[in-house]
Amino acid sequence: MLDALLATIPSPDRGVWYLGPVPIRAYALCIIAGIVTAIWWGERRWVARGGIKGEVTDIAVWAVPFGLVGGRLYHVITDNDKYFGPGKNPLKALEIWNGGLGIWGAIALGAVGAWIACRRRGIPLPAMADALAPGIVVAQGIGRLGNYFNQELYGGDTTLPWGLEIYRRVTPDKREDLLAGVATDHTPIQIVHPTFLYELLWCLGVALLIVWADRKFRLGHGRVFALYVAGYTAGRFWIELMRTDEATLVFGTRVNVFVSAIVFIGAVAYFIIAKSRGEREDVAALRSTDGDPVAETAEATEAEAVEDKSVAADSEDDAAEKDSKNSPESVKPE
Repeated sequence: MLDALLATIPSPDRGVWYLGPVPIRAYALCIIAGIVTAIWWGERRWVARGGIKGEVTDIAVWAVPFGLVGGRLYHVITDNDKYFGPGKNPLKALEIWNGGLGIWGAIALGAVGAWIACRRRGIPLPAMADALAPGIVVAQGIGRLGNYFNQELYGGDTTLPWGLEIYRRVTPDKREDLLAGVATDHTPIQIVHPTFLYELLWCLGVALLIVWADRKFRLGHGRVFALYVAGYTAGRFWIELMRTDEATLVFGTRVNVFVSAIVFIGAVAYFIIAKSRGEREDVAALRSTDGDPVAETAEATEAEAVEDKSVAADSEDDAAEKDSKNSPESVKPE
């Protein structure tokens, strides 16, 4: 028994620390770290593809808030029984710091925010999505560490050496609370499959795959993003089947299993269809034809300058012609 326990993965004794009255939540820190990583890597890839430095941050200002709202909405809709009904407090649906973000809603509504920002900046959305894809999937993996600190989203019992120990956490008044409590007794009440770890490793593998494919085949037109979606959903499908936490069921199966399958098919279809568009697009060239405000302003200024020069030249010619007609040499004696 002792050997088995030494071979397992211990859980953190808590997921929240306090600086005075201010709670510092590991889940929130992981989400923030993931966002920062996605923006940093996306910026580097965007500039390498012909974009302008700083534009990814501009897009993130729109995409991140939209994504957080979308992720929370998806969670609340699919797990509405946790917040609505007899004895439930609907206001808890707003407590995003306690966990509960659905990746499907985050990506969907985040894409809407990115689309709005791209339209405002004159940036082609598929090209931006391709630059951001590896960073997004790595951010998802980093976010899964938050589930580790929260002792959530794990699978069934296991005797494998990488099983995850689950502890009983309690508050100072001895009330059991897995999120805000602290484990004072590190005797595991359960040893389970660490499905959060499986997904984290899968996300890193998908990131490596799409970076390799992008470099080798010069993918463009949104195909890097489509490959990311297909790769992620393929892994989420089997990982979701392993999870034992509460979830909305459809025909006795977790709803996210069906969502993973549907989104996977859509991503593969887009990847195949977009192949007809050829190799990676030239971002700089697209900007000049896609309504880039900066480019349009520069072109307008240049056109005005040319027009002013032309008008000035015409005026000089007219003046010269008039002077020529009025000169003494041009007046004939009668």
